[in-house]
Amino acid sequence: MSKMLKVGVLKEIKPMEARIALVPHAVAELVAMGCEVWVQSSAGELSGFTDEEYLNAGAHLAADAVELFARAELIVKVKEPIQGDLDLLQPHHLLFCYLHLAPNPTLTTALCDIGLTAVAFETVQEGKRLPLLAPMSEIAGRVSVQAGIHYLHRSMGGKGILLGGVPGAEPGKVVVIGAGVAGQNAALAAAATGAQVVAFDRSADALRTIEAMAPNITGVYSYQGAIAKAMEDADLVVGAVLIPGAKAPRLVTREMVAGMPDGGVIVDISIDQGGCIETMRATDYRDPVFTEEGVIHMGVTNMPGAVPRTASEALSGAILSYVQRLALGQLKEYGPLSDGINVSGGKIVLPALLE
Repeated sequence: MSKMLKVGVLKEIKPMEARIALVPHAVAELVAMGCEVWVQSSAGELSGFTDEEYLNAGAHLAADAVELFARAELIVKVKEPIQGDLDLLQPHHLLFCYLHLAPNPTLTTALCDIGLTAVAFETVQEGKRLPLLAPMSEIAGRVSVQAGIHYLHRSMGGKGILLGGVPGAEPGKVVVIGAGVAGQNAALAAAATGAQVVAFDRSADALRTIEAMAPNITGVYSYQGAIAKAMEDADLVVGAVLIPGAKAPRLVTREMVAGMPDGGVIVDISIDQGGCIETMRATDYRDPVFTEEGVIHMGVTNMPGAVPRTASEALSGAILSYVQRLALGQLKEYGPLSDGINVSGGKIVLPALLE
């Protein structure tokens, strides 16, 4: 058997990103199979995992990112690399993380210029499933509704309604665009408050699935006119459109947003892939919202980062078996991983990025 790749677990430096890709229990599994694992000092602190826990799991601690990149060959992180990371990545590195390259040609070019190979969590597919995107989609769907409820408060500039209503007052209305994993979780979270939920998708199967989740969820085929009509009296709109590896289509126009009541809220989960709302732009948790056409917009690109402990545990469990395969040098042998390669040796290989 060929020598195992040394695994490096990096500290995230994107603003307000507190997740870590591998929790101590997952590191212990890698060490048990004979893998050398390096974890950057304090990388897990904001998720509630101490350096001592990683040492007890058998990891080595790297004092800083410079040491970690020098020690490791397989770099495992959560979010796409930004400038501080890009300065340290080398051609021999294998990068494994969320990349979302379709709306980010600058990052795509930077990775190609470095000459490395990069596999994106969101493009690893098992049949029709996206197993490494699913746990974060679940969390983002639920967080989108929690955020929507918060920003509907009058004190936050919203309409001043309780989404689920109370006896003697009508419940609010939530429109969910996209009935995949994120959309299903958003719809279910909204329905649990007592709100009336209308979910749009182009798949009849997806609509059947989402309607079966709760009696106050209605599934509707996503005609543009139907979405526009539903938004006219919507309190909260959640964008959850996904085309794996590709830029999200702009399904909601400025005119449709302008037709919403003032003080309504839009949360665009698909902002990582460019967003499906014409008026949306990327934000982060330092300044998460802005107002366009009288409507509050939230376009945080790392929505699950609000709950880093939960998100890190869910992500780590999902990616561990794939990290093990990569450490064993099985990138090209295992179809879901090889199909998930975005950049190889400095060249774009993912078909969606070449279109």
